[in-house]
Formats: sequence, structure tokens, C-alpha cells
Amino acid sequence: MSKSITVGTIAEYVEGILAGDPDCLVTAPNSIDQAVNGQIAFAEKGAALKALAKTQASAVLVPKGVQAAAVNLIQVDNPRLSFAKVLHLFIPSSSIPIGIHPSAVIGQGCRIGNDAAVGPGVVVGSGAAIGERVVLHPNVTVGDNVRIGDDTVIYPNAAILERSRIGQRVIIHAGTVIGSDGYGFVFDGGRHHKIPQIGIVQIDDDVEIGANTTIDRATLGKTWIKTGTKIDNLVQIGHNVEIGEHSIIVAQVGIAGSTKSGRYLVAAGQAGIGGHLTLGDGVTIGPQCGVAQSVPDNQTMSGTTLAMPHGVWLRLQKVISDLPALFKRVRRLERQQSTLSPKVEKQETDSR
Repeated sequence: MSKSITVGTIAEYVEGILAGDPDCLVTAPNSIDQAVNGQIAFAEKGAALKALAKTQASAVLVPKGVQAAAVNLIQVDNPRLSFAKVLHLFIPSSSIPIGIHPSAVIGQGCRIGNDAAVGPGVVVGSGAAIGERVVLHPNVTVGDNVRIGDDTVIYPNAAILERSRIGQRVIIHAGTVIGSDGYGFVFDGGRHHKIPQIGIVQIDDDVEIGANTTIDRATLGKTWIKTGTKIDNLVQIGHNVEIGEHSIIVAQVGIAGSTKSGRYLVAAGQAGIGGHLTLGDGVTIGPQCGVAQSVPDNQTMSGTTLAMPHGVWLRLQKVISDLPALFKRVRRLERQQSTLSPKVEKQETDSR
């Protein structure tokens, strides 16, 4: 990274309080334990704050009130958040120059906004509309009549298939597929008959989608990922799913068709969520948790089980929720038994 920014400029940028030299130059961010002269780090709590005494960083973002004589400090309310903002200052410029690469294929009737960058091997279908300052990295495919909002970035080999709607400031990582057919079939006459998937996918503003994730188009209507949601790598989202605003979907989660979540859903790694369910606002699904029923607002769901015959599993589900009460009952009976045992033994001795 070749940028040089003064500590004073960074302090103003994050609205922090500077304790140190405002003219000190910073050329890169780094972690508190690996930073060297010319770099900036952050220390939030615990061991990181203790490391202030020996860090070689030129500046450190710290909570308000923290003091250290040997290093320039920028005191802020939330060091981690402020460090994330600082990282934006050091993002390398795109390797894709503004304009359309000669090897790109652009369909009829396309509209490409000002300062967009269309890289080598990109294919844009007929009637597509690409917003301003959009970056399409090499070998991206954009289908017919797709809409992509301003300042969106799509990384190599991603495919945005026909009629999909992508909002502003969306980030779509390499290998992701938006708008592949939903998984719909009707079984008849000994074979599976395909149900045409004629809906769309809509991705709202400020969504980020990780690498090799797939989001299926709706059978009818739309599959809808709402504003601010962040989706990790290797996630599968089925047709007609709706994900509420500012949700977090972690790697290898699968969400079956027509399930709808409220705002602030958190689905941890490898969670599986069944189809046609409703998840309320603020629901958290733990790792590897299988969700087979709707969940009300602000509930946390967790638990995994070993594979077993389905009939046994069904009987087990009826018992699991009763286990805490059953355990208390057993403990009570044990205590009663322990108090009765001496009397019973005495009666048996007397009877002899």
C-alpha cells in the first residue's frame, strides 16, 4: 500500500481525540502485535490494550480514556468500528480501468453508466442497465434485462442471470450465481416434471454476498434479499425466500424455498432452515441447527442430533422439550427415596 495519511487526518476522519503527533505519517494498517513503524492498529480490550506498552505501531485506535506515553493514540467510542473505517482509506484502487475492455461483449440496448469499469471477458446481455461507477471484474456474466445500481462491485466469474435486480453499493464475490432456477418439480408418471421458474431475484442496497453462493430466482414473484444483509461464502438460498434487513448469513447455511425472515436474522455456520417458515425479527439460529418450524421474534435456536431412523427422531422430538421437567421430577423422587430408605431398612430389621 503506497498511501501516506497523517495521524491528524485519520483522527478527524474517525471523529476521535488525538493524543500525540498530528503530523506523523501512516502508510498501512496492521494488527497490534504485528504493526511496525508507519502503521496504524487498534486495541479494543484485554491483551490488545496490554500490548500498547511494546507495540511498534505509529498510531493506535483505543477506547476513550486510554493513555499510553510511547505511541500516538486516537481515542474513539468504538475502536473496532473506527478501524474498519480506516481500512477504507487504504483499499487499493481497482485494477479494472474505467471503460469497457475490448474483449467484453455488450448486448443490444444496454445502458452503461458514467465511470463504470467493464473488465476482460465480461458478457452483458441485451437490455441490461449498469449504473454509474459499477465495477465488473473479468469474466462476469450479466444476463438480459438485468438492472445493477450505482457503485456496485461484482468480482470475477460471478453470474447475474436474466432480469435480476441488484441495488446500489452491493458487493458480489467471485463465483456467485444470482438468479439460477429455483428447485421446483412435480412428480407424476414415474418421473419429475420441471416447474418453470419465471420470477426474479431482487438484491437491495448495501448487501454483500460471499464467494460461490447461490441465490435462486423465484418460481413466481421474487426472491428478495433486503437492505444491509451480509451473506458469507457457500450459502444456498432457495426460491421465493425473503431475508429481512441487516441480517447475517454465515457460511454453508441453506435456506429452503418460500421461507421469510424478519430483520436482524443471524444464521450461524451450516444451519439448515426448512421451507415455508416464518422467522421473526432478531432470531438467531445456532451452528448446524436444523429449523423445521417457524420461530417468533427474538428467539435463539440451537442444537444438533446424531443421525437416526426418522421414526425414532420424531419420537425423540416429543420427549426433548419435557426433559428439564422430567429431570427435576427424577431428582425429587431420588431425594424422597433417600429419606425413606433408613425407615424402610429399620422396618425390615424390626420385622425379623
